[in-house]
Amino acid sequence: MVRSSSLGYPRIGADREWKKALEAFWAGKLEESEFELQLQEIRLSHLRKQQEKGIDLIPVNDFSYYDHILDTAAMFGIIPERFAFEGSAVPLSVYYGVARGTKDATASEMTKWFNTNYHYIVPELNGASPVITENKPLIAYREAKEKLGIEGKPVIVGPLTFLKLSKGYSASEFDTWLNTLLPLYVQILKELSAEGVQWVQIDEPILVTKLSDADVARLKTIYETFAEAVPGLNIVLQTYFESVDRYADIISLPVKGFGLDFVHGLQGNLEALKTFGFPADKVLGAGVIDGRGIWKASIREKLELVEELTKHVATENLVIQSSSSLLHVPVTTERETKLSSELKNALAYADEKLDELVLITKAIASGTAGVLEEIEQSDRAIQALQQSDERNRSDIQQSVAALNVQQPERSRPFAERHAAQQTKWQLPLFPTTTIGSFPQSAEVRKARQLWRKGEWSNEQYEAFIREQIDIWIKLQEEIGIDVLVHGEFERTDMVEFFGEKLAGFAFTQYGWVQSYGSRCVKPPVIYGDVAFIGEMTVEETKYAQSRTSRPVKGMLTGPITIMNWSFVRDDISREQIAYQLAYALRQEVEALEQAGIGMIQVDEPAVREGLPLKEEEQAGYLAWAVKAFRIATCTVQDTTQIHTHMCYCEFHDMIDSIEAMDADVISIETSRSHGELIHSFELNTYKLGIGLGVYDIHSPRVPSVEEMTAMIERALRVLDPKLFWINPDCGLKTRGLEETVASLRNMVAATQIARDQHAALV
Repeated sequence: MVRSSSLGYPRIGADREWKKALEAFWAGKLEESEFELQLQEIRLSHLRKQQEKGIDLIPVNDFSYYDHILDTAAMFGIIPERFAFEGSAVPLSVYYGVARGTKDATASEMTKWFNTNYHYIVPELNGASPVITENKPLIAYREAKEKLGIEGKPVIVGPLTFLKLSKGYSASEFDTWLNTLLPLYVQILKELSAEGVQWVQIDEPILVTKLSDADVARLKTIYETFAEAVPGLNIVLQTYFESVDRYADIISLPVKGFGLDFVHGLQGNLEALKTFGFPADKVLGAGVIDGRGIWKASIREKLELVEELTKHVATENLVIQSSSSLLHVPVTTERETKLSSELKNALAYADEKLDELVLITKAIASGTAGVLEEIEQSDRAIQALQQSDERNRSDIQQSVAALNVQQPERSRPFAERHAAQQTKWQLPLFPTTTIGSFPQSAEVRKARQLWRKGEWSNEQYEAFIREQIDIWIKLQEEIGIDVLVHGEFERTDMVEFFGEKLAGFAFTQYGWVQSYGSRCVKPPVIYGDVAFIGEMTVEETKYAQSRTSRPVKGMLTGPITIMNWSFVRDDISREQIAYQLAYALRQEVEALEQAGIGMIQVDEPAVREGLPLKEEEQAGYLAWAVKAFRIATCTVQDTTQIHTHMCYCEFHDMIDSIEAMDADVISIETSRSHGELIHSFELNTYKLGIGLGVYDIHSPRVPSVEEMTAMIERALRVLDPKLFWINPDCGLKTRGLEETVASLRNMVAATQIARDQHAALV
């Protein structure tokens, strides 16, 4: 009998109850016991919802207090030594210390979860002596069974993926660490088996990346060990985000089933299935509903896909599921009352995707006659949006097509531009700047809320924003910053702000998703052709520049980041969407320049997260991502200095593409990875202006002058001092006033030390 399954459910709650509980606990407004009760109720409500909707295999242990990779590390007692963890269950003070840092210890590195906008905490293995602190999957299984009568499916991050995503060991130590962790995984599984657990989902998304022969051998060792230890336990080896590498090797592993992504990995997985077949005695978890996108599925097309799959897999061995965890989509469209019916009818969030899973499962089991109306309804909704005026703007389509005629580039090479810019700006050695945003206090948020509700007039709100700009222009001058920013007090989110001012975007009321920790974002929806409507940032930037003799940077979000941090339409290529965005942003860049703004920062923190997981597709993506950036920035004068910013990623394998963007100055997050990015520049020459973030803005601690001085000096060993800038690693919107000012004062002090030591260069 065909069954339905979910791979994971959003943690945050329909009203972001999870986020609110975490932040209340961190602020000391919630006792730990009450905090635990609140999170339990949120967790159970999610399980209850899946139960009521009729999902057959409901995941447990997918819920987290912060991050599922951090949970796995904590379960094995892998806590960095600097947190003085003494064994047994990891207390919340230590758990959150690893994630967020403490007064005395820096947080662990945070980076992107494959090619998504979710961030995980990177486990640090150096100095660790792994033990089982508590069997988290077993605890979650018992809770679901005892409280709700649910025979849950525990979810565990697999050992190969866990180790591949960890740091603090050499390549030669990989197998030693694997041999250390394997007995612990075996104990977890034995206890689950002894409890009567039927199905266990072991997530190995690393299998969609390139695997070596050694990796395949490790997989064989891992899953043969599990099969021998728990022969009666039904293990599903789950992959997602792409098609698996080494398909023939993977399906020979001794597990009960395999979960494959037939959305983002459709072509590769389907081709492999046709070429190599599928074991007759195994279960196929068919990920046919998109776990990452928000568009309603064509039930007709999904049933056709399932029909194709059943040529290779017996229906009774088929499990209909999402392509990945639903962690990456909002909770429900139910309360989205402000969207046009044309758009809302075409959307599906987590709850609606659960309904689609159940509907497809029902159609396979009982035939399509009973669900014909639902099938036709999905057809109508998709067709209505596709035929809308917003998706068929010939003016935009023709203009963007014309951009493909030649490669966009600045009129002169960087060396000549740099000389002209230095003559114009007369900047000191090691110019200091910030990334763009300054603290958005409760007062700022309240003012915006009053304005949005109509309780403040536009004039009142604009006056308030100017007051904030005045305060921070003065503060930056007092602190000694060389290149200033206006602070972005008028902006809620760096993508949403621009989407609200461009055609082709829609905004939801409840489309929240988790980005990292309690940080939730509400991505815009790019549903139509993107077009420039009018100036978006000129007024505030021009005002800020009028308040100081120092240069003020115009601040824009780049085309690739807007695209990667939005939910995008799926009827045209992402490349075409990027070019539409770039063309619109070019018009804003030109407007800033015409208003007298001679430094313009076009942020692209999300370039790398859009990088395809398949190596053979990466060069093509980077080529059009670079082209989109250059389309947006190439028409300015030689003396106009283009900045960009990137963060939260591994950059060593795309230095050439970063250089090809031809930004005059790039700032890159490096502090949270403890300067490891600098190693990339020890191996690669970089000839453009660059600022490596010298302190972590995501931790509340104030870094010392000595810490930042050490970071600066290491960078100067491998980068041209005459092209080196000094800045924080990211925007300062989420930080408090006092810590921000203290940190920036220390940054300027560290800069002065560096200037004194390198004065001969001036």
